[in-house]
Amino acid sequence: QVQLVESGGGLVQAGGSLRLSCAASGRTFSSYAMGWLRQAPGKEREFVAAISRSGGNSVYADSVKGRFTISRDNAKNTVYLQMNSLKPEDTAVYYCAASARLGVVTFAYEYHYWGQGTQVTVSS
Repeated sequence: QVQLVESGGGLVQAGGSLRLSCAASGRTFSSYAMGWLRQAPGKEREFVAAISRSGGNSVYADSVKGRFTISRDNAKNTVYLQMNSLKPEDTAVYYCAASARLGVVTFAYEYHYWGQGTQVTVSS
């Protein structure tokens, strides 16, 4: 079992920045590929960014590429999402997720553990 707790969400103006954190407890954090996904009201959950177990590989949704950066610190059992140049369309609940699969994981159904989510609201 892995328990995931997100933090760092909030209200920010368009063009601003936020850094989300996801602290993991339970089994060895470095055994899991990690990802961030988001869900806006009335929309399906969508992939945002993912990082491999070692942190050596990462992938991003086209909508956030160049603005968001995913990273992880295996010594601190934490994964981060640095979000810059935020846009109103980035408004959503952001979820941290862990997968036992190798590589980077981009599909929601391939994640085995989920956090409770943190709200990000970007005002125009």
